[in-house]
Amino acid sequence: MSVVKGDSNQPGEAGVTGTSEQWNGMYGEARAAGQAGIAGVNENGGNGVYGRGSTGVHGHGTGEGGSGVAGASDTWNGVFGVTQAAGHAGVAGVNENGGNGLYGRGFTGVAGHGTGDGGSGVVGTSDTWNGVFGVTQTSGHSGVAGVSDHGGNGLYGRGRNGVFGVSNAEGGKAAFFQGDVVVTGDLELPGADYAEALTVAEPAVTAGMVVVLDDEGRIRPCTEEYDSRVAGIVSGAGGVRPALVLDRHDGGAPVALMGKLWALADASEAPIRCGDLLTTSSTPGHARRITERERGFGAVVGKALTDLTSGHGMVRVLVTAS
Repeated sequence: MSVVKGDSNQPGEAGVTGTSEQWNGMYGEARAAGQAGIAGVNENGGNGVYGRGSTGVHGHGTGEGGSGVAGASDTWNGVFGVTQAAGHAGVAGVNENGGNGLYGRGFTGVAGHGTGDGGSGVVGTSDTWNGVFGVTQTSGHSGVAGVSDHGGNGLYGRGRNGVFGVSNAEGGKAAFFQGDVVVTGDLELPGADYAEALTVAEPAVTAGMVVVLDDEGRIRPCTEEYDSRVAGIVSGAGGVRPALVLDRHDGGAPVALMGKLWALADASEAPIRCGDLLTTSSTPGHARRITERERGFGAVVGKALTDLTSGHGMVRVLVTAS
């Protein structure tokens, strides 16, 4: 049973109208869980609730799971807000107690469209966490996607983390850019070497191995001393990832072109000291110290940065472009 009921069939005339010079034009309070203080429904293409004024629609939810304002639509926007005032929002969401200022779920969880000079479609600000946070459960899509078809930036980031991306799915990318990327500051890559992927000839090729080329240009572990077919050292051993890998492809392994990395080494014939030049050894996939400089020409894999006095082990190696 309704306490107040209004019915109108005239254009521009409201079913129920409330006016106040001091407070709310209409005030509704519901005691029943899941119900609304004021509910607006329109099943013929109009607005369920329409607000205009200093605060067009104001809602305050205090119960667990209760929303300040809830909007639902089967065909368009659940909540639609328009403002004509510069510097203000069509819909503004604020939460000062750790929750979301705005939360959207559906085909488009939150959609924003800015048309004014300097106006943004969606603006997110936070003093403690993410200004804008997006999550997608659909493969091949983005938590937050930025697109510009008119010469502007798809994404623009400024600050400590202007743009931050995380992907937990196998094969997913933390960030993907289609087009040019401009970086005006430092580009920090946490890895330690610069590598290029080369096709492997056999599954035995693993990180840290010294590899040589076969007759088809593929790589396999070295098996001879001072082999001039040496291609380099496979990146990724010792828990150190390559910073940049060119030409990633299935069946390829990253071989360091420049930088620091860990390599398998054999010091059985000669101890390895920091600064020694290294070459291939007869122990599969291992480096050894160059003791015959004339044989080392064209077969150098890098310069040792750590010692290995005897036996087999790992040494840190500096690889240079020369």
